[in-house]
Amino acid sequence: MNFDFTEDQTSLRDAVRRFVDKAYTFDERRQIVKAGGFSRPVWDGLASLGLTALAISETHGGLGFGPVEAMVVMEEIGRGLVMEPYAQAALVAPMVLAQSADAVAADWLPRIASGDALVVLAHQERRARYRLDVCDTTATDDRLTGNKSLVPAGDQVDAFIVPARDAHGIALFLVPKDADGVQLRPYALHDGSRAAELTLANTPALRLVDADRGLDVLEHAVDVAIAAQAAEAVGVMDRFVLLTADYLNTRKQFGVPIASFQALRHRMADVKMQLELARSMSYFATLKLTEPRDTRRRAVSQAKVQLGQSMRFVGQQCTQLHGGIGVTDEYVGSHYFKRLTVMEMQFGDTLHHLAEVSARMQDQAGVFV
Repeated sequence: MNFDFTEDQTSLRDAVRRFVDKAYTFDERRQIVKAGGFSRPVWDGLASLGLTALAISETHGGLGFGPVEAMVVMEEIGRGLVMEPYAQAALVAPMVLAQSADAVAADWLPRIASGDALVVLAHQERRARYRLDVCDTTATDDRLTGNKSLVPAGDQVDAFIVPARDAHGIALFLVPKDADGVQLRPYALHDGSRAAELTLANTPALRLVDADRGLDVLEHAVDVAIAAQAAEAVGVMDRFVLLTADYLNTRKQFGVPIASFQALRHRMADVKMQLELARSMSYFATLKLTEPRDTRRRAVSQAKVQLGQSMRFVGQQCTQLHGGIGVTDEYVGSHYFKRLTVMEMQFGDTLHHLAEVSARMQDQAGVFV
């Protein structure tokens, strides 16, 4: 199988890399963290590149690109430690809105494509523990009551896609941020990015997907988010490994670079192996996004297991290889480690997805088919 990128995909990667290198330096990122973890000018910059239109059909003013192009973009976003919720707003939300009524899609998708509207998925609840079929938020006559946690940049967005349970099951709704009964409590995550607790109290909402398809669409949306995050994690690890290799070649002990020490070279070889395992599973998850539900869900969980293991190993080893400087806030390496730590816990941690893989492979006794 040919895994080489096309000329258009390579050009897309280079354009995103140039933007991130110029607009998202480490010093500028630190200023964004101090300001709350979200930058509207950065978001506008991503929109000016056409990235917010990437996954939206040409019918609604988008570019109509697919999962591979999204993966290319996410790797570059990972390399730059970009905190703005690009995957949520530009990949996940358009996928859900495309499943809604034509009038709703025609109203929101062009605004998302232009960067004028920022919409994110608000699905996590405290009792759910990563299970998507557990939803305590209720919908009565299209009015929602409940609580959602860890909503990306919750106080900065324009609307939320909210799963809620009605008499028939889990349906998906669109809730504007300024709707009656909406309360938000923003806070910073460990990696400096922004999130919020969302409280809904008899809040009017626009129904996007009925309960007969709601859970399936939600699962697909989360799978898109996991595949995007896998690509982002590859970008983070790739940059962290390069940073570590450069440090080992620069730092001297006993008059020679410590990269010449055999024990450290062996550790870097192990790190590189974990990075490449993660990269291959990122490709695997991306290519399986268009497969039927059961195949797609199993593939995404398999990828998340490997990514979780790789993120933990690469993050810990690269930090230790840096020595004391590796954990200081003034050094960029510590922020790569923080980002990897947060990503391992999002959309289901490694143990959760290991259980998901196990449950979906019982008929094959662990043998891939």
